[in-house]
Amino acid sequence: MKRGSTGYYETNRLAGEEVKAFIPHPLPPNPPLELTHARQQLLERATLSLGRLDSITLLLPDPDLFLYSYIRREAVLSSQIEGTQSSLSDLLLFEMEETPGVPLDDVVEVSNYVAALDHGLKRLKEGFPLSNRLIREMHAILLAKGRGSEKSPGEFRRSQNWIGGTRPGNAHFVPPPPHAVKNCMAALERFLHDEQVPYPALIKAALAHAQFETIHPFLDGNGRIGRLLIAFILHHEDVLSQPLLYLSLYLKQHRAEYYRLLDQVRLEGDWEAWVDFFLEGVERTAANAVETVRRLVTLFHEDEQKVQTLGRKTTTALQAFHVLRERPVTTINQICARTKLSFPAVSKGIEALVQLGIARELTGQHRNRIFAYDRYLAILNEGTT
Repeated sequence: MKRGSTGYYETNRLAGEEVKAFIPHPLPPNPPLELTHARQQLLERATLSLGRLDSITLLLPDPDLFLYSYIRREAVLSSQIEGTQSSLSDLLLFEMEETPGVPLDDVVEVSNYVAALDHGLKRLKEGFPLSNRLIREMHAILLAKGRGSEKSPGEFRRSQNWIGGTRPGNAHFVPPPPHAVKNCMAALERFLHDEQVPYPALIKAALAHAQFETIHPFLDGNGRIGRLLIAFILHHEDVLSQPLLYLSLYLKQHRAEYYRLLDQVRLEGDWEAWVDFFLEGVERTAANAVETVRRLVTLFHEDEQKVQTLGRKTTTALQAFHVLRERPVTTINQICARTKLSFPAVSKGIEALVQLGIARELTGQHRNRIFAYDRYLAILNEGTT
């Protein structure tokens, strides 16, 4: 449905030229969304996919084990959309205080994302509400150090930003002027907590993400926080027991369509086309995540069977293998710390894993060696390059 513009323009003079900034009307859309039979079916398929994703993690030896690596994969993807070059291996090396293969600023940016996500999850588990305060806290961590650290971390902007172009006067889109940001975000927060909103959590997440990106409340980091907001709404609304749905890969693969549909919402009020795109993304992303979990379960089983053939070395190699499942890039010292085994014992165990083709040594050195669980990383890395 084309409702017309979903907001209004305020004209201000900036740097000697007139700039029209867009201020969105509060959610929910008016008139309400058209929930046609086809759209209801799409919603049901997306919801079913999320249900499968929520239950499939129970197949894993330890769901937190998957969450650890999957969150880091999402951090890499979400940051790549913003232009970083980091890989999952770069991030894992950086977390081990080893030198990654990309500029330090890139990997610091990705590491900040993981820290912001972890902080948000911890706060929600403590019973803290999904709120503007929590969003600002996460933003402060996202921009705590490295690139963007000078752009008011944790604060709604006090100056005009823009999207596309070299200045507000020739920009593709100009979000609300700074004096309107606080009210726009307060309205968004009210929408998130309004129990009278006649839409399920998935549609609320779709509407809230588009509205957040339109408000663009920060000087930097809006895309990453806006993508995190989707997972946090679904987790907060008990649709997912773990925040395992991340749309960054889908949005990266369909970037032009994503931006076009956000423009269409603002200019024409076509919320339905955006919601359809979003629900398709949820269905695909959840199905891909389920398939990833299945493949990892199969991989872990196959490799554990190989380790069981090692005879006297089996017990030690199996403990080293279990650490590799938790941390797919690791060192002998880290395995020793986690297993309480001696350095010589772990060295023999990890060498056995190398001979089986499960682990690979990365440095080529005799000391301070780093080992990677290649097949595990390969599955997680699909689509991130």
